[in-house]
Amino acid sequence: MSLGKFYGMGVGPGDPELLTVKAATILGRCPHVVVPKAKAEGGSVALEIAGRYVHKEATIHELVFPMTMDKAALSRSWKESARTIASLLETGADVCFLTLGDALVYSTYIYLLRELKAIAPELEVVTVPGITSFSAVAALTGFPLGEGKEPITIVPTADDLTAVRRAVETGGTVVLMKIGKRLGEILDLLEETGVIDDAVFVQRAGQPTERVELDLRKLRGEDAQAGYLSVILVHTNRRTL
Repeated sequence: MSLGKFYGMGVGPGDPELLTVKAATILGRCPHVVVPKAKAEGGSVALEIAGRYVHKEATIHELVFPMTMDKAALSRSWKESARTIASLLETGADVCFLTLGDALVYSTYIYLLRELKAIAPELEVVTVPGITSFSAVAALTGFPLGEGKEPITIVPTADDLTAVRRAVETGGTVVLMKIGKRLGEILDLLEETGVIDDAVFVQRAGQPTERVELDLRKLRGEDAQAGYLSVILVHTNRRTL
């Protein structure tokens, strides 16, 4: 029997109505839906967003992708998940994998797809793009991402904030993602470089627990959870809409 088709789809940042028509149509007929979770005992945010579009008789498969910097542990997780999905595809059935935001922007899907292609090079893959978190944040806050020939720089904030500083100094718009526990350090850097008043912060965009802050100084003293699923947009040159 030939392999089923593998769909990787971005479900957007949180608002179910931001799911694309294409993604909703595919989910309405796909027999197997694979959803990522950070912990075995937790739920899947991606499924919470897209659940209303899943076929009522579809089988949901929850796979745990641990939030760790241990490359060996991550590699094992991707390989195990790929084998699980491959076994479903080998029955000839189609499989959908859900991921937050866009499927090919800082997504687990990227690594999972590589492992799947290593197992089954002939696999037919359809990647369905989704609305990115920073696009949703821009819309929520009325924040232009790019004007004229100014650059847009996307930076996943690491423990070393050198890349963030370099992006701010380059000019244009800076998109800060994967903030996590580094929120306090990022606020310090934005204050130091004089751009904190030209920045916006949104956590869990489009989700019921969405938080929007236009004055980033109000985030001072927040715990590490404030940076989870958060995005900061920065204009390095003051302007108004």
